[in-house]
This record gives sequence, C-alpha cells and structure tokens, in this order.
Amino acid sequence: MNEVETHVFHQQKELHEIMRRYGIVHEAWAPFAEGRGDLFTNPVLTGIGAAHGKTAAQTALRFLLQKDVVVIPKSVHRDRMEQNLDVFDFMLSAEEMRKIEGLDEKDSLFFSHYDPAMVEWFYEMVQERHLRP
Repeated sequence: MNEVETHVFHQQKELHEIMRRYGIVHEAWAPFAEGRGDLFTNPVLTGIGAAHGKTAAQTALRFLLQKDVVVIPKSVHRDRMEQNLDVFDFMLSAEEMRKIEGLDEKDSLFFSHYDPAMVEWFYEMVQERHLRP
C-alpha cells in the first residue's frame, strides 16, 4: 500500500498505473484536498452530486473508489462520517467520470516534491524527530 496525495485536483494517474502494475494498493492521502480548491463547492462535483442526491464530497469519494483508490476520509463529525460511508449506492457514468477527470491539475495543492528546499526541509524535520529522545 502506498498513501500519496490523491484527490480530484491531483489524481496521480501515472503513479496509479505504476502501482497497479506492481500490485501496490493506492490509498488517497487528503482525498478531500483538505477543502482546498473549493472542493466542497466545486460546480462540477456539486452538479454531478445533485443528479445522484449526493454532496460534492460524496461525489469526490465515489470518483476515487471507481478509480480503484482506497479512501479513508477524516472527520470528527458524526453526520459527515455517515455521509462518507454513504457512497456505495450509486455509480458515476463514464461521462461524469470524464468531467471529474477534467479537474486534474496534475500538481500538489500542498507542496512540490520536486522543490529541493522542500525536500531538504522534510529531511531536516525527520532527522530532528529521529534524534529526539
């Protein structure tokens, strides 16, 4: 299993295919993009969701599930937890899937893994935690 940033705005299509090829299960980190990019009010997601009686969040989860991505959405609110589980009674059509695929910006909404300064920051953070008693 490999947990990587994956949501409707950063779908990780190429990485997903490589993981599938080697039998690695793809798990979404931040499947709701932590609300960035106005995910919960996105017109594509809200429009498709409305056609199924679902929210934008439920539509985003259903999309990832249909792409064979494991999702474990985080919430501390009971009603949202229940909504997050209520995504197995509908399917997105091929056209709806294509519309959501069109939201892919192919870039992180959090940080660049290719930025040397960011990589160095991560390294130093890990070293600091590792050296702490």
